[in-house]
Amino acid sequence: MSKVDVLSFGETMAMWVAEQTGDLAQVELFHKRIAGADSNVAIGLSRLGFNVQWLSRVGADSLGRFVLNTLQGEGLDCRHVEIDPQHPTGFQLKSRVDDGSDPQVEYFRRGSAASHLSRSVINDTVLSARHLHATGIPPALSPSCNELSFELMRAMRAAGNSVSFDPNLRPSLWASEQQMIRDINALAAHAHWVLPGLEEGRLLTGYGAPSDIAAFYLDQGAEAVIIKLGAKGAFLRTATTEQFVPAVPVARVVDTVGAGDGFAVGVISALLENLDYCEAVKRGNWIGSRAVQSRGDMEGLPTRAELDHYTTTA
Repeated sequence: MSKVDVLSFGETMAMWVAEQTGDLAQVELFHKRIAGADSNVAIGLSRLGFNVQWLSRVGADSLGRFVLNTLQGEGLDCRHVEIDPQHPTGFQLKSRVDDGSDPQVEYFRRGSAASHLSRSVINDTVLSARHLHATGIPPALSPSCNELSFELMRAMRAAGNSVSFDPNLRPSLWASEQQMIRDINALAAHAHWVLPGLEEGRLLTGYGAPSDIAAFYLDQGAEAVIIKLGAKGAFLRTATTEQFVPAVPVARVVDTVGAGDGFAVGVISALLENLDYCEAVKRGNWIGSRAVQSRGDMEGLPTRAELDHYTTTA
């Protein structure tokens, strides 16, 4: 069995995407896809040739089979995805937008199979991956998912493996904003690479400037903080350097969902290939720019051949 490059975990939902624009209440035609920030990143890394292990839980239902089949079709190692006979697979409805605005999304995930993940799934095989990518979504799903997030991040860093963390704030999933801020910042303290958006960073730290936000996480133990600035690119700070990295120009934004996940794919993949931080951010900006030009959460994530072509022509 080949060495696992990346471990990622969380909830993958089924997603019904509207075929027509307008309010979801009026839409009659939908098509079925999958959704989930954590699995978007896992899929993106798999497309680039990394061996990615996915840790999750789905219901013993048709949506669970659909999710699992789709993830396996994307090359993910799903041996640690549990089938839950008592709780359903979560799903969401997503509106169609053609003007670059944020789509309307409605979630049906409370009490889902994935929310019943717990630290009992952790074993030596799970911890053998060389890198862990985590987000702030699983710890918001339930107390047991919260415990799993903390234990995985703590154990992977203690074992000498690299850890990346995207806060990916979902305020509606948390009991309170105070708990969200406290737990997200505590989780970030276990990460080597912290990847917040600018507004997320401002909320979490109380600072306004990217440099100060980055300093907050560097003081907690991060090695690099990369702050997403949308159309302005990204800001990078480490113990020895800080700089803005400009965005890749986009002629037309189609769908903003998944842009941050694409950015994470670029940064993580480049760092795992031992590129420097600036080159990693440049790759993140490029993959993020592809994501916003594609309708769908993960459709714009490139293959290794597409990345190689971009690298040789850029």
